Amino acid sequence: MRQLFSVLIKAIIKIFYMPDLYRKPAYSSANTHTAAKDSQETHRYLRKLCLLPISGMLLSMWLCILFFLARTEDGRNILFMGFAMSLLGLAWTLFLLHRLTAQLADFTLSLCRTIDRMTEGGACPDAGSDKETLKSRINCRLLRLYQIMQTQKHAAEKEHQKLQQLITDISHQVKTPVSNLMLVTDTLLTRPGSAEEQTVFLKGLKNQTDKLHFLFQALLKTSQLETGAIQLQKSDTYLYATIAQALSGILCQADRKHLSVTVSCPETLCLPHDRTWTSEALFNLLDNAVKYTPEGGSIRVSAELWEMYAKIDITDTGIGIPENSHAAIFRRFYRENEVHSIPGVGIGLYLTRKIVTLQGGYVMVVSAPGEGSTFSVFLPRHF
Repeated sequence: MRQLFSVLIKAIIKIFYMPDLYRKPAYSSANTHTAAKDSQETHRYLRKLCLLPISGMLLSMWLCILFFLARTEDGRNILFMGFAMSLLGLAWTLFLLHRLTAQLADFTLSLCRTIDRMTEGGACPDAGSDKETLKSRINCRLLRLYQIMQTQKHAAEKEHQKLQQLITDISHQVKTPVSNLMLVTDTLLTRPGSAEEQTVFLKGLKNQTDKLHFLFQALLKTSQLETGAIQLQKSDTYLYATIAQALSGILCQADRKHLSVTVSCPETLCLPHDRTWTSEALFNLLDNAVKYTPEGGSIRVSAELWEMYAKIDITDTGIGIPENSHAAIFRRFYRENEVHSIPGVGIGLYLTRKIVTLQGGYVMVVSAPGEGSTFSVFLPRHF
């Protein structure tokens, strides 16, 4: 009798306290604490679920033992007691399995419905109560997954909108030169003219092809920078040489318009930057200064060191930019209505800001209509 009582007590202790559940896990990682806590919550939930069936089984077995001990007269009662206890154990085990199955079915159904709503973009899953339960912890993880999915969805939608806008802009930019090319070629084919007229048409063809070539080259450079196909390589380089490389591309055009170009930059000024792409960014600013400055005007390039940045100013005496357009001019393919007669596609400033930003710098503009413009490029002095 004492041995049977001792066995039952040990069984109760093993079932409801389970000291082996709180042993330190055999693995170690950044999520060890979370994994151990999840394991404890899981077993705590299972103990709570099994409390009623196991308690009922033990209590019924004790009652069965007491009942048969009180009526014990021969060995047959002992056999009946063993048989009855076996039936009780089987019944309570079936009850426990039924309860576990019902709980698992409810939980699975709830989880499936929540995941279905998440995949269909429905309502946000409920975070559950503040209690440290297994269900609330799973709900918190589902909520986190839902937020990640929504963030990725919004990012994909933005990328799709950008792609649509880019296709629309490219179509708009290409449509005019292509239409002009078709018109000129049709005219040359259908209406023979003098050599002088053919020369005029051929010059028009060259202008349109040059515009298309410039557009495609600008788009290619922008695409390479945005997709990371080209990585800017910063190295300690003299800024004077970079400015000179940018100026070499606009001196002929400036000379045709009788523009005076002056440079004020210390020859010893050295800072980390990508010379090729920085000269491209400065060239775009200088090219705009030449295009939008009337004949006889002036362009001044100056550079100076600040505490954290090197500042490069490009100042012109051009037509100027309204203050409400200072932010818009850096958008891709943006052009003011007043300058549509001047050649250009509106991508130079966008490319300039992209190049400077990738190097940790920024671009500012100070301008007003009729007062010229000053574009300031700030490049970090250190890596």
